[in-house]
Amino acid sequence: MSSFNSATATDTRQQYLTFSLGEEIFAVGTRNVREIIEYGHLTPVPLMPASILGVINLRGGVVPIMDLRQRFGQGATQVGRRTCIVILEVQREGAEQVIGIVVEAVNAVLEIPEEDIEPPPSFGSHIPTDFLIGMGKLENRLVVLIDIGRVLSLDDLHLLASAELPRSA
Repeated sequence: MSSFNSATATDTRQQYLTFSLGEEIFAVGTRNVREIIEYGHLTPVPLMPASILGVINLRGGVVPIMDLRQRFGQGATQVGRRTCIVILEVQREGAEQVIGIVVEAVNAVLEIPEEDIEPPPSFGSHIPTDFLIGMGKLENRLVVLIDIGRVLSLDDLHLLASAELPRSA
């Protein structure tokens, strides 16, 4: 038991799943990642924000799928052969939601030490700083670390929870 406590006290690294959207590399904490699946057919849901592409049936559960590029106001994600869906568990202010995000390509799982994470820039970013944990420094590149719980607004969570989702056939 004491070794567990000392390990958590000295562990300043967190693992992040990195992925590509356009020319940028983004990352989410692996604690939020449930699985990665192949991009496939989505069922549209009426009256959803444009960034919610639809839903999928994942082992009997209905999972909404979000296009992060659209959520960030950058247009639709280009679907290609490496496009996939990252299934995440999102918790925010007591509300829990399983959601998928469409990414152009998954890159790697990386450990980023706390000292290599800078606060989000207060200017020049096309992504609201509320959505960001910070900027991870990797060799000669920066990785945008996303707070996935904040990417979905509470209004979006309530809209998804109250939506009449289509039943599986």
